Amino acid sequence: MLRVKTENWLPTYPLKVLQLSHCRLNVNTSFLLHQHHLKFLDLSHNQLVGNFPTWLLQNNTGLEVLILWNNSFLGILPRLPNAKYDKLRYLDISTNNFSGKLPENLGIVFQKLIYLDMSKNSFEGNIPYSISEIKELITLDLSRNNFSGELPRSIFSSCLSLEMLDLSNNNFYGQLFPNFMNLTHLRSLLLDNNHFSGKMTDGLLSSTLLAVLDVSNNKLSSDIPHWIGNISDLWLLLMSENYLQGSIPVQLGNLESLAFIDISENSLSGSMVSLSNLSSVKHIYLQNNAINGLIPIALLRSSTLLTLDLRDNKFFGRIPHQINELSNLHFLLLRGNYLQGRIPNQLCQLRKLGIMDLSHNRLNGPIPSCLGNVSFWREAIDSEFAMSDRHFRFTYYNSTLDRQLQGELHGRVDQQVGVEFVTKYRYEFFIGLNLVDMAGLDLSSNEFSGEIPWEIGHLQHIRALNLSNNLLSGAIPESFSNLKMIESLDLSRNKLSGRIPPQLTELNFLSNFNVSYNNLSGPIPDKEQFGTFDDSSYKGNSALCGSMIKRKCSSALAPPATPAGGGEDEGDSVIDMVALRWSFGASYASVILGLFAALWINSYWRRLWFYFIDRCIDTCYYWLFKYVFHR
Repeated sequence: MLRVKTENWLPTYPLKVLQLSHCRLNVNTSFLLHQHHLKFLDLSHNQLVGNFPTWLLQNNTGLEVLILWNNSFLGILPRLPNAKYDKLRYLDISTNNFSGKLPENLGIVFQKLIYLDMSKNSFEGNIPYSISEIKELITLDLSRNNFSGELPRSIFSSCLSLEMLDLSNNNFYGQLFPNFMNLTHLRSLLLDNNHFSGKMTDGLLSSTLLAVLDVSNNKLSSDIPHWIGNISDLWLLLMSENYLQGSIPVQLGNLESLAFIDISENSLSGSMVSLSNLSSVKHIYLQNNAINGLIPIALLRSSTLLTLDLRDNKFFGRIPHQINELSNLHFLLLRGNYLQGRIPNQLCQLRKLGIMDLSHNRLNGPIPSCLGNVSFWREAIDSEFAMSDRHFRFTYYNSTLDRQLQGELHGRVDQQVGVEFVTKYRYEFFIGLNLVDMAGLDLSSNEFSGEIPWEIGHLQHIRALNLSNNLLSGAIPESFSNLKMIESLDLSRNKLSGRIPPQLTELNFLSNFNVSYNNLSGPIPDKEQFGTFDDSSYKGNSALCGSMIKRKCSSALAPPATPAGGGEDEGDSVIDMVALRWSFGASYASVILGLFAALWINSYWRRLWFYFIDRCIDTCYYWLFKYVFHR
């Protein structure tokens, strides 16, 4: 085998294996015109242009592997020569700019293919029926094109060797899983982002080896089929964004290998008890349904579960307190339900918790101070959180040179975990490395009361904190100046009082800050990041002043000088509403006590006081008798 780095080097002798991957070639393939004995040709990850090189197949009738993946080829595929290329086993032309319809004789010309990848192009029209002639086909990937029409019956009844079928992100329609399906070797079936509709029939019952099933973002209706519970090897089940109804089948609890389930954004109802017995499940997505009942205790006692997303359902009751101390739960999303009661202190034992969203419920009581002890929020720690931990390897090529090509690129299930979380006033979708590093806490729109625990200031790794729309009182903790990584801090619509701590200007990453509609007073910090926030961050606080809200502070309210160390003297002359109320109450009590003391000491004034009280009583009695009882 010979590897070269530039097309300017033209070999003068016949080659059998040529690999020019990642060489930045930006010409056409004419430099290979004199090669007639190639068996393996890899030109992937270049910038090659022109039409599909049909001549390359004609010149090299013994070619077994052709990889043109990730180039700039364009145009339609011409009608292929009637000759059969029985040697070609592996063809990858994905991620190019090919367009038009596939040649009708595609399957006849390439009858011996075991791997065919045409994904990420602009092909259109129907899948040619001749595909069914490729009897030994193991992997077929036509995803991310503009194919349309119903799926040819011949593919499901004739391509019996298929192990991976990816038709996602096209415009296919019709009914799924017809009864004539006979794909007994199928391991991965990806049909997401199409227009399939109706009820799912039981054509997959013969696919007992199926591990990955993705039918998300279609128009499927009716119930989730009970027969899915019979596919014992199923590892990943994605059925989100459809019109599925009814309850979650009890049979899903039989899937002992299931690690990832996403049935979100449907119209499912009933309880989720059937999923509580899944001992291997790592990621559960049920958001945006109408599922109700209590949250199963077994889920939070699991040491395997990493993601639990139950947002926007109808769960009620309390958050379970039976939590496994060895839990690896990384994302707990319970937003938009009817949960009540207090946050159990046991949640603080979730040391790997990265994102917790309990917003828009009916939770009450004080915010547990132990939340300041959650390890991941305090500091970045090594996480065992994996994006994808299972893949399939198939041997697609074994040449006469005994060179083995492992086609794991599309055989691998690259299903990344993603989480939606409100930060910076909008939903953000975190995925990949951004998700692993994200730390956020949202307790907004509940009925939490009491003061904000100063221990929350220990969460130096947290990036988003939302405590808005509650009944919190007291001052903003000065310890919040320790939230060094915070980007979004929302304390609006509470009953907070006192001043905005000047130390918060040390938060260099803070880009969104909101304390509107509280009882805050005193000058608004205007240094560093705080110089970028407008008046919407402070409205609804009549006692605040400063240039940000165009309300001048009196000399008594001038911002105190901040010492070099960032500290603040407690005796600064700033109006404190709590102290003002206490001083007013003490003055009122002093006046009352002074009046009673004067009456006790001076008998003359005491007689006048009692005479005045008697006259008042007589007048009231006369008025009642004349205008009330006399009628």
